[in-house]
Amino acid sequence: MRAIKLFLETIKFEHTIFALPFAYLGMVLAAKGWPTWHQFLWITVAMVAARTLAMAVNRVADLPYDRKNPRTAMRPVPRGDLSPRLVWAIALLSLLLFFLAAWQLNPFVLKLAPLAAFFLIAYSYTKRFTWLTHWWLGLTDGAAAAGAWAAVTGHLAHPTPWLLWVAVTFWIAGFDLIYACQDVEFDRAEGLKSIPARFGVPVALRLAKACHLITLAALLGVGLVEGLGWPYWAGLLVVGGLLAYEHSLVKPHDLSKVNVAFFTVNGYISVITFLATFAGLFLK
Repeated sequence: MRAIKLFLETIKFEHTIFALPFAYLGMVLAAKGWPTWHQFLWITVAMVAARTLAMAVNRVADLPYDRKNPRTAMRPVPRGDLSPRLVWAIALLSLLLFFLAAWQLNPFVLKLAPLAAFFLIAYSYTKRFTWLTHWWLGLTDGAAAAGAWAAVTGHLAHPTPWLLWVAVTFWIAGFDLIYACQDVEFDRAEGLKSIPARFGVPVALRLAKACHLITLAALLGVGLVEGLGWPYWAGLLVVGGLLAYEHSLVKPHDLSKVNVAFFTVNGYISVITFLATFAGLFLK
């Protein structure tokens, strides 16, 4: 039980709240309401397995750096409380569970599963060779919304899943740009790539704002294409306000509130977007 608790702490399991609502967003829009319980179950399994796989790989791939970084040195794996071998084993188990979920859903998503797994695993190594790592993460997470649509419909031949993919890609990339500002000096010293390390914190924060404007534009497109009702538009206004608040918390000379901006505000954004969309489907 202690090992399980440490592992859940390691992968920040509670932050699955960022990803699940957007996957469910694609699911309910594809189903024009609630899907079958079989689809709901296996979409949930696929999402949890995919995130666990990505985070587990990230923790062992980044271990040499996490041991040196004061911000991460006290995580369970760097401090020696959790074996890297165990984390690798759970990553493998998560990969198998992810493929099982895809197989249970439909042949189309099963065909896409290996590509999704590649992006999930490869993200952990992108900081070694490109400062576009933030958008790689966004693209990978954004696939959850489009994948959930495909899990229900068996195709991606519609504008909505692509708009959702764009929305989540730039939402994730935007707040990852903010989060990465904490490690500028460390990344530069270790030769790791990121926008803040390459171009500085002010540029990173401006790019984060631009990313979140694109997110709002894509969500606007979703509402128009799907003809969603007033709850969706009210929710979109709230999300816009929360994004503005998130950016007001972080300044180039003051990063003390990054965790509030990253964890708390984005958790609200994902849940509100889902609830507003679900209500907007029925109140047109």
